Amino acid sequence: MDFIAKTDAPNKVRTACVVVAVFSARQMSAAAETLNKACRGQLAGLLKSGDIDSGCGSLTLIHQPKGRCEAERILVVGCGAKKTFDAKTFQSVSRKVAAKLNSLTVKEATSFLPELDLADKSLEWKCRQTAIVSQDAVYRFDETKSDYKPPKHPLRKLAIGLTEPSLLKEARDGLSQGKAIGEGMNTCRRLGNLPGNMCTPTDLAQTAQDLGKHHKKLKVSVLNESAMEKLGMGSLLSVSRGSREPAKLITLEYSGGNKDEKPVVLVGKGVTFDSGGISIKPGASMDEMKFDMCGAASVMGTMEAIVEMELPLNVVGIIPTTENLPDGDASKPGDVVTSMSGKTIEVLNTDAEGRLIL
Repeated sequence: MDFIAKTDAPNKVRTACVVVAVFSARQMSAAAETLNKACRGQLAGLLKSGDIDSGCGSLTLIHQPKGRCEAERILVVGCGAKKTFDAKTFQSVSRKVAAKLNSLTVKEATSFLPELDLADKSLEWKCRQTAIVSQDAVYRFDETKSDYKPPKHPLRKLAIGLTEPSLLKEARDGLSQGKAIGEGMNTCRRLGNLPGNMCTPTDLAQTAQDLGKHHKKLKVSVLNESAMEKLGMGSLLSVSRGSREPAKLITLEYSGGNKDEKPVVLVGKGVTFDSGGISIKPGASMDEMKFDMCGAASVMGTMEAIVEMELPLNVVGIIPTTENLPDGDASKPGDVVTSMSGKTIEVLNTDAEGRLIL
């Protein structure tokens, strides 16, 4: 989804749908007031009759508004009482707006919600949150469904409407940050949702390498089992012994800070499927152990967001990734392995694999 900021009066913006807010006791936001006047009191009349609900999170769609309104539709968002309108409420109603817009036959819309007053929160924050929660609201994992039919008219672009041109830069900065964070979150979600046969250690390594090809400021390296064995990484390799899928050690390096500045280091567990090994888990809900690589997915998504935002930091992401399965060659309870530091480890339970690879 694309996000832009533009200046225009709510009644003059040409869009498939314009979004404005109302509060309890029939209070309209500034943008809603402007629309109401242009629509010859239509919003006030609907509020008075009860056809517009001002309760928190309620949504009222008005087709073909009256008077001098250039938008094809008006989406009125109930925000509850003004005195209780806070950051959490703003995020909640913004998410509901995006979900509603995505369910309509509109490809683009303009929202005036970020202009609402919110104690201790800047316009940049409100725009950033709008971009984040909107991408969250429309996210769907469907690539493994054979009969899935995508929406015919998904929401492609959300514009933030502003009445003051001086606010454009702040709004655009917030939207840019929010888009990057939202895309990183969606990368994380996708990797977590993929089944174990479609997200192996090799697949994770390929995802990291593709990320590196797309972003020149990101350096990606991948160690295979042979290289790890030469380095004496017996702890990590002891976990992959039961799998036919080779383990990988993925490193992502971003240098956005000063050369002499110490990096922030993120380490994420990447067990793409965890049966427990010889100390096998109960069968019930074992399918959910595809999520044992969500630490790795989080590092991958975070690195993507950092690079997109071009943060002035040095950051290193490290992902040890493997499967943990039972096999004739798998590590057994009571085995002793030697880590890269030279320390020996007695493995009492092979389902404690996370500490071994980390």
